[in-house]
Amino acid sequence: MTEHNETAENFDADVVIVGLGPVGATAANLAHDLGLRVVAFDRAAEIEKRPRAIGFDQEAMRVFAGLGLAEAIADHTMPYRPSEYRNADGRVIKRIGAAPPPHLLGWAPNYVFDQPHLEGALRRRLERSDGVDVHLGTEVTDVRLDDDGAAVDAVDAAGRPRTVRTRYVLACDGGASPSRRRLGLRMDDLEFDQPWLVVDLLLRPGAGAGLPRTNVQYCEPARPSTFVVGPGNHRRWEFMINPGERPEDVSDPDVIRALLSRWLAPGEYDLWRASAYRFHALVLTQWRVRRLFLLGDAAHMTPPFLAQGMCQGIRDAANLMWKLALRLRAGADDALLDTYQREREPHVRQVTLTAKEFGHVICERDAGLAAERDAGLLAELAARPEGTVRQSLIPGLHAGFLAPQGFPARGDLLPQPRVTDARSGAGLLDEFTGSSFRLVLRHDTDRAAAESALRAHLYEGGFPLRLVRLVDAGRGAAPAGPDEYREEQPVLDGWLRRQSCVAVLARPDHYVFGGVRSTDDLGALLAAARRQLRTAAPESA
Repeated sequence: MTEHNETAENFDADVVIVGLGPVGATAANLAHDLGLRVVAFDRAAEIEKRPRAIGFDQEAMRVFAGLGLAEAIADHTMPYRPSEYRNADGRVIKRIGAAPPPHLLGWAPNYVFDQPHLEGALRRRLERSDGVDVHLGTEVTDVRLDDDGAAVDAVDAAGRPRTVRTRYVLACDGGASPSRRRLGLRMDDLEFDQPWLVVDLLLRPGAGAGLPRTNVQYCEPARPSTFVVGPGNHRRWEFMINPGERPEDVSDPDVIRALLSRWLAPGEYDLWRASAYRFHALVLTQWRVRRLFLLGDAAHMTPPFLAQGMCQGIRDAANLMWKLALRLRAGADDALLDTYQREREPHVRQVTLTAKEFGHVICERDAGLAAERDAGLLAELAARPEGTVRQSLIPGLHAGFLAPQGFPARGDLLPQPRVTDARSGAGLLDEFTGSSFRLVLRHDTDRAAAESALRAHLYEGGFPLRLVRLVDAGRGAAPAGPDEYREEQPVLDGWLRRQSCVAVLARPDHYVFGGVRSTDDLGALLAAARRQLRTAAPESA
């Protein structure tokens, strides 16, 4: 891409974000924390008060916690309960559970949550942030791209137009994405298209004692359905819409009461929301057009059977924002931005195909085929009664900004233990190191050799990174230096040993660039990262 000579004064923003749902609001907060100037537009004047997404995972929680929002959303989240798949006879044919503590990323593997409260916390943080200009009730009508940036045209509810000149545009404008439609971009159809009714309700005091205590997938040919235990008194049902039924008919309150009567009497709950959806499996074929990137549902749609829809978009934001910041503020090569799609598309595709596979298990309508399904799943369950660990279904990265093949741990997520530092401060590791490049050393690593490699890296014009040195907690060692930490439990040390690594280089989004089995290879690891960044003159120069 052709570089330009425009200075920062020629631009109103580094990043314009179109759409301020959970993905856009997360991207805006990350951009602010990385020192970027942000203008954000959302055509809605206020947050939707009813729930839509209901689940997110440990990766998303790690991002929200990195924004300092863990406490703000704590009262409106709850660890996700295990899932049981039951056939038409009520027999459990499949289980999906969570890994036991200590949790590898420091947080429960999965959560249910109240989306309006999460969005409110993200928006309030933006309101307190300098350098972030939010325009609600304002619709983006056009984005004009060129080699240097983009001009974003918008009009507010009163009909007042405005144009913002920006270096980059992030389209986070949902599954119907006007940005995607204007550009004529194609979605790859992974062949899953089913109509469902989603019903959210609030249990009245004393009600619901007979409901399942866990999440249930009712794999019943007559009408597949899903039950989810939400936070507090929130419960969700999802019902497949049968052939011959119209979405507007099944959304009728009388029909909903009839569907729910299997579990609850009408006086036991208040209906919160009922909406008909088509559950799709779609992945965008082109995620970047010059200076515009697509994120979240604008780039992909995932069936909800793994509760990964919103998580996919949060990963998009976490993946892209640090790369944009390095491009704009540190002069990283434009090729770094192309790793966004190289990394995210295969990951999204694999998660979506897994969700589709689970959907087919749930949604089998043929009684004969359902019986064959039951027999196969019961045999699997007999061999493995504990079932499947949900997070084992989520892949790492396999291409992009990663060390060459042969370096261990490349593309894995860096674990996050609870630690104590030299000042006796205690907390999760990210609270001390932030979301930065980190060189993590096992306690028995040759520290002199590691520090020598680090000095050479910095001397040769390397990117900034933090050193994280673990101490031998098993022998009661206490952290003494500013970079030293003692784990409460050997989460990170144990993981490093399983990976046969004495050290790993972690990226700002917590994915591991690569690890080394010997300090002799540290120089090569750091040099590989420098080569891929290929720093030039920063765009803000």
